[in-house]
Parts: sequence; structure tokens; C-alpha cells
Amino acid sequence: MQLMNLIKYKSPMGVISIEEKNGAVSRVYLPNQEPETPENGSEFLETVQTRFEEYFAWTRKVFDLPLNFGNCTDFMKRVYQELIKIKYGETASYKDIAERLHSPNASRAVGLANNKNPLPIIVPCHRVVGSSGKLVGYAGGLDFKKKLLDLERGESPLP
Repeated sequence: MQLMNLIKYKSPMGVISIEEKNGAVSRVYLPNQEPETPENGSEFLETVQTRFEEYFAWTRKVFDLPLNFGNCTDFMKRVYQELIKIKYGETASYKDIAERLHSPNASRAVGLANNKNPLPIIVPCHRVVGSSGKLVGYAGGLDFKKKLLDLERGESPLP
């Protein structure tokens, strides 16, 4: 039996819901997304919330948490592992990620994996941009993506 818990964290950028399954973060819902799971916290989720608070306070750059990618394909998991390697405040293109995976023609597949990322912010798909450097596609919206990147670059105070 899977144990599932969820908390709603009131971040400076809106309510972020964080789901746990069996002691690992299994889903992060951005402010424009609503989880179906009822809120019921846990000690582990309190730790995760603290990590988010530190992230938004500029004192945490890496989340270092157990992650549960659920039903993601092996390719998606490989993409997410590459995304985690993108340093705080930096960006990479979809093409860069495809090349790092030794699949230089897989830019679209990388984009699709990004679109289905169950752990945004923790797995920083907001750090992936178009080849021209332009902000493209983000489940939380491009404005949210820009705010996260600005936050990480120290360019903008939080709302």
C-alpha cells in the first residue's frame, strides 16, 4: 500500500502543493494547478517545505531530497537527472540536454519530458530555454518561469 501525503505551502509566488508517496516527493503542483489529494502533512513534507522556504530566501540552491518519478519513462528520468545538473541561476537549451543524453536529435523529446515533469522547481525544468535563449514553455506559465529565473539570478525581489 502506498502512503500519500500532501501539504500546501504558501510561497511568495503563490500556493505550491507538494505530494509525498512512501517517503519521497512525488509531485509538485504550481500555483495554477490544483491537486486532487486532500491535505494531510507529514514530518517529511515539513522538511520539504523548509527546503522550499530556503530556496525562496536565496539560501538553498539544491533540494537534495528523495524523489519518486512514478510512471515516468526511463528517458524522462534521464532527462530529469540532467535537469538537476543545471546549476542554480544558469540555463541550458533543450538541444543542450539532448546532446548531454547522447541523443542530439531528441530536443523535442526533451521538451515533452519537461512538459510532463512531475517535480517542477525541485527538478528545475524552468532552467531550460530555447536555443536562442528565449523563454519557452512552462507548466506554471512563462511569467512564473521568468520570476524563478530572476529569483535565482538575484535580479528581482519576490512579489
